[in-house]
Parts: sequence; C-alpha cells; structure tokens
Amino acid sequence: MNTNANPFQPVLDALLDEKKDLPKKYLQQFSDMRELELKTLMDIWSRIGLNRKLSLLEGLETLAEGDTLVNFDDLAKALLNDPDSTVRGRAIRLLRESDDARLVPTFINILSTDAEVQTRAEAATALGVFVDLGELEEIPEAVKAQVEDSLLAAANGSDDVKVRRRALEALGFSSRLEVQTLIESSYQREDPAWKTSALFAMARSADSRWDDNVLQSLASENRNVREAAVEAAGQLSIKLASPLLLKMLEEEDDDDVVTALIWSLSQVGGEDARTYIENLLDQTEDDEQIEFLEEALENLSFTDDLDKFELLNFEPDFELNEEEEDDEEEK
Repeated sequence: MNTNANPFQPVLDALLDEKKDLPKKYLQQFSDMRELELKTLMDIWSRIGLNRKLSLLEGLETLAEGDTLVNFDDLAKALLNDPDSTVRGRAIRLLRESDDARLVPTFINILSTDAEVQTRAEAATALGVFVDLGELEEIPEAVKAQVEDSLLAAANGSDDVKVRRRALEALGFSSRLEVQTLIESSYQREDPAWKTSALFAMARSADSRWDDNVLQSLASENRNVREAAVEAAGQLSIKLASPLLLKMLEEEDDDDVVTALIWSLSQVGGEDARTYIENLLDQTEDDEQIEFLEEALENLSFTDDLDKFELLNFEPDFELNEEEEDDEEEK
C-alpha cells in the first residue's frame, strides 16, 4: 500500500507551483506547525518567489484577523531572519499579538538596524505589546525599560517619520513621565499626522489627563485626527463625549469614522447610545452591519454593567475634619 510519507507535501507542492493560486484551504496548514513541517518548508523556502511568499503571508494575516484559533507564530519566528526585509516585516505583523518576551531583542535589533522603513515601523508597533505587558507587571521591569528606551530613542531620533510616529504610538501604554511629555509635544504639532499619533497614544494611556485634548479633537476638520479622537474617546470612556459622538453621527459621512463612532459609543455607555444603536439595527438589512451593531450592543451592555459595578463599589475618599468629628461624637 502506497502511503504519503509527508502529508504536508501537497501544501509544499502547491506553494511551489506559482502558475496557480495557492488554494485557500491550505492556509490552515501553516497554523501550529509541527517541527518537521516547519523544517521541510524552510528547506524549500529559497525556491519560492518573493511575490509568492508575500502573497502567502498576506493570506495568513487575513486568516488570523478573522479566526482567533489559528496561530502562525512558529512560522513567523522562523522568518524574522529572512534575507528579504519585506518578508521580515510581514513576519512581524503575524507576531503582533505575541507576548513572547524572547522576541524583544530581535524586534529591538530590527527597529534599530533594518534597512527598510516599513519593517522598522512594524518592529516599533510590535514592541508596544511589551510596553503594555510591562505596565501590567507581566514581564520583568528590566525588559520593559529596555523596550521603552529603544522606542524613546526611535521616537526622538532622526529616523523616518513613519518609524518615529509608530514608536510614539507604541509608547502610549507607558506611564513614564518622558512619554507624557512626548505625547503632549506631538499633539501640539501643526502636522495632523503627529496629532493623530498622539491621540492614538492617549487612547492607550488609560489616563484622564488627556480627556480635554480628545474632546477638542472631535471637532477637527482633519478626517484622521477626528477618527483618532473618536477612538480615544471610547477607549478612555470619556462620558462627556457621548452627546458629541451622537451629534457627529448625524453629520459624519465617512463610513470608517461612523463605524468608529458607533463602537466608541458602546465603550462610553448610556441609554442614549443604546437607543441610537438599536434604531440603526432596526433600519438596516445588511448582514455585516447587523452583526457589527449586535456586537456593539453587547459591548454597550458590558460597559453599562461595569459602570454599575464600579458605582456599587464606590467608597468616598474623604476624612472628617476635627470639628466635624466632634459634631459626630455629640450626636
């Protein structure tokens, strides 16, 4: 009986046959690859054309965005040393959700030395995960400091503006004072791109100090600044933003900004937001829009439940002065 010694071989053969599109059914085979499968892939990797490689990695990224059960970390880690910088950048994108602190030195090295701007920018974005993990005390303080120092050097350095802005955005999670100064100075720039990145960083900060900046930016004439402010209002749960967001929904004609507005309302909470989203749901027949609005309502319920829980657990933070204490004792 003739058996295929390597069940992964059909996938390799299809990958090498560049006259045909790679069947989408094979993309799943690159998830959680076994050691032998990864080795056989790497053995023939140099025989695959660059466009074919990039097409594969783009397909894997798209699949990962829609399916939380797939994991391409093993393949992506193997490609971080690929001779082509574009492949390295795509590999980093596949690792954006990874919390493996062993990746930190590689990402820092790519941020500092890679020849391609886009690849350095991808490394800066990926390092943001480890700033967040550091704030949560889930990685050693020394590792967190190393990541922050590298990102600060990139943000304040002379690299391409895309890299510097990505570094600023990644630093948004950090509570370091110099990061607050960097966010403030970036927000004050006339360049809308820098203002957008500053708002992105504010959104990650969980710091109410930025509320006024975010509220002010909701009225920006620049579409990117406006969208970033909308997202920040939601992530920071700025309650004062709710009427502004609802008013913007009546006037906004950019679909992406409208989507951001609805989701931010679900993060801010409130009955007015619920009424508006429910009305939208009643009026639409588009399946994708229905799914999105239902998810927004679920998130809104979570937000409102969380607000009620925090209210029930509220403890007044005050102390009676001596005169008040005497009055209480007399009673």
